[in-house]
Amino acid sequence: MFSVNYHSEPDMSSTKYIFVTGGVTSSLGKGIISSSIAKLLVARGFTVTIQKLDPYINIDPGTLNPYEHGECYVTEDGAETDLDLGHYERFSSVPTTQANNVTTGVVYQSVINKERKGEFLGETVQVIPHITDEIKKRIRLLASKQHYDFVITEIGGTVGDIESLPFIESVRQLRWELGKDSVVVHLTLVPYLAAAGELKSKPTQHSVKTMLEQGVQPDIIVCRTEKHLPESLRNKIALFCNVNPSSVIECIDAESIYEVPVLMRQENLDIEILRKTEMPTDGIPDLRDWEKFLYTLKNPTCSFSIGLVGKYVELKDAYKSINESIIHAGVSNGCKVNVISLHSEFIDENNVAEKLAGLNGILVAPGFGERGIEGKITAINYARTHNLPFFGICLGMQCAVIEFARNVLGMKGAHSTEFNKKTPYPVIDMMEEQKKIMGLGGTMRLGAYPCKISKSSKLFKIYKTVNISERHRHRYEFNNVYLDKYIKAGFLPVGINEKDDLVEIMELMGHPWFIGVQFHPEYKSTVAKPHPLFVAFIKAAREYNPV
Repeated sequence: MFSVNYHSEPDMSSTKYIFVTGGVTSSLGKGIISSSIAKLLVARGFTVTIQKLDPYINIDPGTLNPYEHGECYVTEDGAETDLDLGHYERFSSVPTTQANNVTTGVVYQSVINKERKGEFLGETVQVIPHITDEIKKRIRLLASKQHYDFVITEIGGTVGDIESLPFIESVRQLRWELGKDSVVVHLTLVPYLAAAGELKSKPTQHSVKTMLEQGVQPDIIVCRTEKHLPESLRNKIALFCNVNPSSVIECIDAESIYEVPVLMRQENLDIEILRKTEMPTDGIPDLRDWEKFLYTLKNPTCSFSIGLVGKYVELKDAYKSINESIIHAGVSNGCKVNVISLHSEFIDENNVAEKLAGLNGILVAPGFGERGIEGKITAINYARTHNLPFFGICLGMQCAVIEFARNVLGMKGAHSTEFNKKTPYPVIDMMEEQKKIMGLGGTMRLGAYPCKISKSSKLFKIYKTVNISERHRHRYEFNNVYLDKYIKAGFLPVGINEKDDLVEIMELMGHPWFIGVQFHPEYKSTVAKPHPLFVAFIKAAREYNPV
């Protein structure tokens, strides 16, 4: 039996749970709303963490094609997770872990493993209670490891999807168990019909009705809209959806995702949550630094363009963390940085000068697979020979190593064994411990690893420290057999993982800014703390003066 404690005295020491669901359509911005709630609560002095429950049966997004799922975000502890975790960290500056992303695949795998071990004592294993118990356990897991005032749980997908049913059922059960220690925030769409000249609330009503059929009554309804909601429409939504008018929150389209916390503060979303969870509502969130960031974002002192060279550039979310890191670094430099997407598959020696014309720098993106590799190498060659600021991340660094071997060291046919196993010069090769691995998911070098920086390098001036730690996601490494040749030619390994003797950072001497890193600095850039490598790259791009 579940214990119902709606009428019990509020326990100020207990963790409060905020469930964020979505209706009508996908891609409404549940991750941004969840992140904005976290930002407002953190700005009030509360401790907060956010988790994402994803309905797909994959164990994690690590093996998913970017065309399927966008960017795969990597946490400090090496979990391959949903890109929304990047938003969580960028907004709240609170690190996430493997426990912050749970998929249907993880849930079912755990339950089946328990069944195989006999932990259910011969019971028939069913969605209720076994699957829902596992989901509830994982929702509560974060607060069991460390005390948080609030745990925000975003339910992926759209209410009404078959895949989401066990998660919504788990929320229903937890509502009875948690009582006033929980609140459901439902994000929905209020479309504007141009032909009729009015906003329509019917999709929202149907969305809430679907939730009610599944036993969950939303406490707060956040309405995504392109037009301001009139008071009459708010009252109508409140009446038909069983909430107070103050609990109908307008979320109007914004020019930047970073405006959303300020808009939600104006709508008193945080106050509504605090009231319903019986938490103190004194004062206002301290968003002064956030507002300074927004002011600079909207009032830059200069503007220029850089090229993002990759093979998924047509996908908005494929390089999400890189694009956001560029925004952070642009604001840090007081500049508006226009990112020009350049599909590497369509760059060659005949058009590279035209493609890169007018750019103040290029960033060659990470990725997997052979498609577009030669275009990346061609773009890097142009940047190296024309003193154009270059920043290579993961595969971008590896392509710089290949380009240098071919065109400076005279190693014709040099390549990575990822793309050419018979290359005469395997300057990039698979790590020894990777060669015996047959599977794919979760088998790469993942998560945070230490790196020691040479004090004589440009990198030391950027980081201002010798010892750093950065997140990784790759299988292939610089082949140390060729290290001396690179050093003699001036392409230096200025960052080393001493424990495993791995090259982490390459820096070209005599070039204004030519740096490649094996790790992913974009995963650690936040609004409060832009990543120093991106800040330095954008500064170099700002100062670039083509001859």
